[in-house]
Amino acid sequence: MFNKISFKIGFLFFVFILIIEAFIFFTLYTNLANDRVEEVMESLLARGNTHRDVLEDYYDHSTIKHVGIMESASEFIVIVTNEQEDVLISSDPVEEEMVSIIEKTVAKNIPPEGKIVEARWVEQKYIATSSPIMINGEDRGFVYMFAPTDFIKKTIHQLSEQFTIISVITVGLTVITIVILSRFITQPLIRMKEATEQLSKGSHHVSLHTNRNDELGDLANSITKLSNELERMKSERNEFLGSISHELRTPVTYIKGYAEIMNRPQLSREDIVSFSKIIQEEAEKLAELIRNLFELAKMDQHNFVIVRENVKLCDVLYSVEKRTRPVLSEKNIHLTVNCPDGLEAYVDPNRLQQVLLNILDNARKYSSKGSQIIIDALETADHMTIAIQDEGEGIPKDDLPYVFERLYRVEKSRSRHSGGSGLGLPIAEEIVMSHGGKMTIDSELGVGTTVTIILPKGE
Repeated sequence: MFNKISFKIGFLFFVFILIIEAFIFFTLYTNLANDRVEEVMESLLARGNTHRDVLEDYYDHSTIKHVGIMESASEFIVIVTNEQEDVLISSDPVEEEMVSIIEKTVAKNIPPEGKIVEARWVEQKYIATSSPIMINGEDRGFVYMFAPTDFIKKTIHQLSEQFTIISVITVGLTVITIVILSRFITQPLIRMKEATEQLSKGSHHVSLHTNRNDELGDLANSITKLSNELERMKSERNEFLGSISHELRTPVTYIKGYAEIMNRPQLSREDIVSFSKIIQEEAEKLAELIRNLFELAKMDQHNFVIVRENVKLCDVLYSVEKRTRPVLSEKNIHLTVNCPDGLEAYVDPNRLQQVLLNILDNARKYSSKGSQIIIDALETADHMTIAIQDEGEGIPKDDLPYVFERLYRVEKSRSRHSGGSGLGLPIAEEIVMSHGGKMTIDSELGVGTTVTIILPKGE
C-alpha cells in the first residue's frame, strides 16, 4: 500500500495542503483573537470616557454615585478617584489587583483621551483603562474601568472551539478531496503501467482511450502509438524473415538441385557448363543478397560509414553511365546524362554511385527494349538535384508509398529474375538520408518513373 503511487501522491498533497491550511488558520485565528481582544479594550476605554464626559459636566456626589450604580449591574467594574487617587466610588468591591493597577498608574502619563493601563489579559485577572477628569483645565480625578480577563479568555476559548471544529471539517474534506484527486490522477497511470506490462510480455495490442488534453493524455497516446509501432514492427519482422527465408531458399535450391544433377554419370560437357553457369549466377545473387543484408544491418546499427569529399558530380554520373552501358545495350536502352560543367558535390562518391546503380538497375528491369533513360543534374541555391527518368512500366499509385520498404515488391508474382530482392531502393534511400538528403518517386502506369535525389550542398 505504502509503495503505491496513489498513496504517495495523496500523502504529499495532504502534507503540503495541511501545512498551508495550518498557516492560514493560525494567521486567521491570531488576527481574529487580537481583533477581539482589542475590540474589548477599545469598548472598555470608550465606556470609561463616556463616564468621564458625564462627570466633567456634572461633577458632584450624586452623579458619581449614579456612575457606580450604572456599572454595578454590568460585567464591568468602575472606580472613580480624586486627583490624589483616593477612591470616591466603586461599582464592586475593590480588590488588591485593582489597587495595584491604580497605584502603578502615573497620572501625568494619562492623555486626555484616556489610556489602556493594563492589557496583559493572559497573565492578569483584570484589564484596565484610565480616563482623566478635566474641569476648567484642572485634574479632578480619574475614571478607572476594569474588565475581568475571564471574559476575554471565554471569548477566545469559544473562538478556539469554532476554529477546531472548522479545522476538523476542513481536514476531513481535504482528505476526501485528495483521495478523489489522487485516484483521478493515478488511474490513468495505473492503466499505463498495466499496458506497459502487457508490452513487456509480448502483447503489443494495447489501446489506452483517454480524452485528457494534458501530459497524461499525451503519455497515453504515446504508449498507444508505441504499442501500434511494436505491433507493426513485429508484423514487419515476421514478414521480413519470411521474405528473407524465401529469398535465400530460392538460390540455395537452384544451387543444390543443379549440383546434384552435375553429379549424375554420363552428363554431357555442354550440360555441365550450362549447369555450372546457373550455379554461378545463383551464387552471385545469393552473395548480392547477403551483401545487401549486411548493408542494412550496418545502417540499423549506425555503423554505416559515409566518407564525404568534394567531387565533380558530372564525373560520377559519367562513370555510372560507362558502367551501365553494356547491360543497357542488351535491351537497346539508351542512357542520356545532362550535367552542366562545374557542378561540385560534397558526397561519398562510391555510395552515390551505389545509389545510382540501384536506381538504374530497376529502370533497366522494368523498361522495354528501345526505350531511354535520362539523368538530369542541376544546382540550386541550397541543394543539388539528380533526377533519373525512365520510360518503363510505371508503379501503381497504391504501391508508391511502400516502394522504400525492405523486401517490398510492386508485383508479388514477379520472379527474382525480373523483380529483384526488394532491397535496392531501401538501401539507396538510407544512403541518401545519411547524406542529409531525401529521395522521392513519381510514377505513372504505362508512362514511366522519375526518381529524384535531393542532396544538400556541402562545404
